[in-house]
Amino acid sequence: MVTRLKDWPVDAASSNTTETTRAILSKILETQRQRNFAVRLWNGQTVFSPASGVEPEFTLILNHPGALRRMFFPPGELTLAESYLRGDFDIEGDIVASMKAGLAFDNLTLRDWLNLARQVYSLPATEPEQIFRDGRQPARLRGRRHSRERDRAAISYHYDVSNEFYRMFLGQWMTYSCAYFPTRDTELDTAQAAKLAHICRKLRLRPGERLLDIGCGWGGLAVYAARNFGVQVTGITLSRPQVEYGQDWVRRVGLTGQVNIEWRDYRDLDPRYPFDKIASIGMFEHVGEARLPEYFQSAFRVLRPGGLFLNHGIAVQNRAQPNWIERALFHRSQFIQRYIFPDGELVPVSCALDTAEQTGFEVRDVENLREHYALTLRHWIRNLEARRPEAVRQTNARTCRTWRLYMAVSAQGFESGFINVFQALLSKNNNGRAQIPLTRADLYTRDLRS
Repeated sequence: MVTRLKDWPVDAASSNTTETTRAILSKILETQRQRNFAVRLWNGQTVFSPASGVEPEFTLILNHPGALRRMFFPPGELTLAESYLRGDFDIEGDIVASMKAGLAFDNLTLRDWLNLARQVYSLPATEPEQIFRDGRQPARLRGRRHSRERDRAAISYHYDVSNEFYRMFLGQWMTYSCAYFPTRDTELDTAQAAKLAHICRKLRLRPGERLLDIGCGWGGLAVYAARNFGVQVTGITLSRPQVEYGQDWVRRVGLTGQVNIEWRDYRDLDPRYPFDKIASIGMFEHVGEARLPEYFQSAFRVLRPGGLFLNHGIAVQNRAQPNWIERALFHRSQFIQRYIFPDGELVPVSCALDTAEQTGFEVRDVENLREHYALTLRHWIRNLEARRPEAVRQTNARTCRTWRLYMAVSAQGFESGFINVFQALLSKNNNGRAQIPLTRADLYTRDLRS
């Protein structure tokens, strides 16, 4: 039986619950030498704080006496994430910094976990006063993994939330991939324009060429490339709201006839109408490891001999497999799979490049933009937090909490090096010739502000 917070007798055995909560937190956090955060309880009491005179980077707020029970029972990444979505706890301040505190779990032994489980289960089964039941729910996809139908459902689940919601934190260019920061103080819109210019220069775009943008999103790269480099652009996506937004954008800026945004699967591209250049920015992660040969083959077929293909995607470090305790307790990436990118798969850079080479591409350049993505995500989080009331009106509170958490988890992943993002420039050689610069420096020495 669940006791709601409004029925919880504040003056009853609350001191015992407070001490149990404090003991659990002490065990989890005892390995952290420099504690830069605070913990505040449901009654307003602060039980942990940084050294005197030091402002906490963030404050963990437990919203009711049973918060830790709902956060850690049963133990696992998904349990903790769903507890945040429900409102069992909140995080004030730098939510990315709070992700680092989770590293304390890596130092716990199985005996530690068993002891914590007993203590956690002894806490009362209370709920927060405001339960976020409505809003983002887990994805429930059907059919064969990475079939056309299931891929369409996966894309729709993530992207068909609200164009206006995305605009609130993505900024002017509606670009849902990492920006390119000439300096750490560069504004997000400027950095996104720099990234678009960076891509276009790597591709050596020339007026009149045909550019294919696989997974074009809302059309930012298509509009930028057509306007600044004079190319003909076809953008494809499986999100109908993105198609509508992109087509309207093209009309508004007077590029009708030069830019075409279509609802189309990359597997349905027609090789009878080849392209001079291809870009795929942030779509690669949706393909799936088993489908990578088909993905690169599809691009290879529709690219003219001598053409270039820039593949921009997130990759995971090629590390050892987790042991059985890690698999049982943490189920890493379950939150992302269930609430963010269902069926999304990250592979090591080496896997992607090997598949591209087996297809027939030559790898000409690889650049890691990991730090740029971490900084981009921090901008997105700040934008979403600054416009939270408006974002809630566009969607709902649970959806906003979902995106805030997912972007914080991702930012920590990039900052720690657990994941990275790479741009691979691939060429489809024609008798050994490809449209590439003679030196790599030529790609990076031009003014990115133009």
